Amino acid sequence: MLPAPLAAAVTPTRGAGLAARVGIALGVAVAVCFCTGLISHWIQHPPGWFAWPVHPVSLYRVTQGAHVISGVVAIPLVLVKLWAVYPRLFARPLLGNPLRLLERGSIALLVGAILFQLVTGLFNTAQFYPWKFFFTTTHYAMAYVAAGALLVHLAVKLPVVRAALARPEDDRPAPAVAHSVAPAHSAASPSKMTAGQPIARRALLTAAGIGAAVAALSVAGQTIPYLRWLAILSPRSGQGPQGVPVNRTAAAAGVSDRARAADYRLTVDIGGDRREFTRADLEALPQVTADLPIACVEGWSAAARWTGVRLRDLLATVGPYPDRDVRFESLETGGIYRTSILPARHVRAPDTLVALRLNGEDLVLDHGYPCRLIAPNRPGVLQTKWLSRIEVLA
Repeated sequence: MLPAPLAAAVTPTRGAGLAARVGIALGVAVAVCFCTGLISHWIQHPPGWFAWPVHPVSLYRVTQGAHVISGVVAIPLVLVKLWAVYPRLFARPLLGNPLRLLERGSIALLVGAILFQLVTGLFNTAQFYPWKFFFTTTHYAMAYVAAGALLVHLAVKLPVVRAALARPEDDRPAPAVAHSVAPAHSAASPSKMTAGQPIARRALLTAAGIGAAVAALSVAGQTIPYLRWLAILSPRSGQGPQGVPVNRTAAAAGVSDRARAADYRLTVDIGGDRREFTRADLEALPQVTADLPIACVEGWSAAARWTGVRLRDLLATVGPYPDRDVRFESLETGGIYRTSILPARHVRAPDTLVALRLNGEDLVLDHGYPCRLIAPNRPGVLQTKWLSRIEVLA
C-alpha cells in the first residue's frame, strides 16, 4: 500500500518494465566499472597473485578509460532508474517479513553505495577532494559494498525483473502485487491505461539511452583522441606542455630548485654497488626512443614519444641485474607517490626507459626534468618523475 500522494505518481510509464530495462544497462555499466576499477587498484597495490602484463602498451589506457566512461554513463541511468522506482520505495509496510526486510536493506545500501561511488569518482576525475578520507582505499572498499548489495538486490528482485522483461513493451502493466500497491488505489490499474503510455515508456528508454551516450561522449575524448573535440567534461584531454597533460607540477611537488641544481645526481644502486649519474652522463649513454601512452587513474591518456636510456642498459652500467623488482624515488620529499616499485617483468622490457626527452624536446620541469621513469602499460601515478634514486630490491 502506498500513501495517497505517492500512489498518484505510480503510472505504467513509471513501472517495472522501464526499471528493469534501464537496470540491465546500469548493471552492465556498473560491472564494467567494478572490474576495471579492481584492475587499477591491483596494479597500484598488487596482491601476491596478481601479475599485470607489460604489453600491449595501451591496455591500461583502455581499461582505465573504460572505468571512467562506464562510471559517467551510469549517472544518467541511475537517475532514470530512481525516477522509475522511487514511489514504490515508500510502499507500506516499510519493513515487513524477512524477505521484504532483505529487499529494503539491499536497496538502501545499493543506492547509497552507488551514489557515493559515482559522486566521489566524478570528483576524482577533476581532482577535487572536499572530504577528509583517502579516496583510493575508500573508493575500493565501497566498490565491494556496492557489488554485494547489487547481487543481493538482483537475487531478491529476479522474479519481478523476469516478469517485466517477458512482457512486450506495449503490453499491460505489471500486477500491483509486484509493487506492493493496492489495486484500488494504483494509478497503474489496467482501466487507467492509455494508448500514449507505451509510447511514453519507449520515449523514456530512448531518452535514457541518449543521456548515457552523451555522458560517454563528454568524457571519452580523454581516452579516444578523435573524440577530444566532444570531451566537454574532460578536465585533461590532450592539452599541456609538450602535448601531454600534467597532473602534478614541479611547483606543487616542491622540486623546481633541486631538479635544476648543478649538483643534481641520479643514484643507481644494485645490491650495494652504487653509481651516480649527472644529466650529461645519462645523455652520453645509448639513447632509445619508444612510443608509449601515459594514462592516469582519472581516465585521461595521451600518446607520446619518449627518448632516454633503456632501464636495463642503465642498470648494466652499475652491475649485473639480479632480475628483481626495482624501486624508484623522486626528488619530491612528500606524497604517497614519491616512490614506486616496478615489477621485474617491466624492468626487463626493452621499452622501459629513464626518459630524458618527450616528443622530440628535453623534458620540461612539469614532465619530470631532469629524468623520469616511463614504462609500458602502467598508471601515470607510478611513472615517477624527477628521479633521484633507483634501487634494485633484494
